[in-house]
Amino acid sequence: MTRPRGRPAQGKTVARDDILNVALTLLDEGDGQGLTMRALAARLGVTPMSLYHHVGDQAGLLRALSERVYTEVLEGIDKLVDHRAEIRMLLTRYHQAVGRHPQLTLAIFATPEAFSGVTREITDRLTTLLAEITTEPMLCHILIDHAHGSGLALASARNERQAQAMQEQYQHALDSLLDRFAPPS
Repeated sequence: MTRPRGRPAQGKTVARDDILNVALTLLDEGDGQGLTMRALAARLGVTPMSLYHHVGDQAGLLRALSERVYTEVLEGIDKLVDHRAEIRMLLTRYHQAVGRHPQLTLAIFATPEAFSGVTREITDRLTTLLAEITTEPMLCHILIDHAHGSGLALASARNERQAQAMQEQYQHALDSLLDRFAPPS
């Protein structure tokens, strides 16, 4: 017996939150290779077509995942008065988020149409802040690339102690870069 396209398997329904939770797990577990609409549907016990109603296509799924993972990067940032401190906080939070879910970052790199929403907001906010404190606001790309690279490396830490040391090294390097671009006031 075949079931109609787009219907849950065995009468199951699926919620967007469940889709995103399982998708992030698949992404993290499979070194980025395990997240396909078919694998996600199988894990959830639904047909692949039933996912499209909630997340659209693969790029839509990645955008939804990035909203979930990176939204906290911007929380409370607008309350800071010191632009340099705001840049430091944004990049530190972003670095930590990349370190927690490196495969999401790599998947977004591989799917340019997934770069929007909160990831775009973070980049735009950093560019705006750097324009306030330096004549070279495009340097934000160096800072973001540094956060990416260091965050991806953070994911390879063998234990909490090594992760802490890597985070401290990142902070030191970030402060050095910020000192170069925008000395502390």
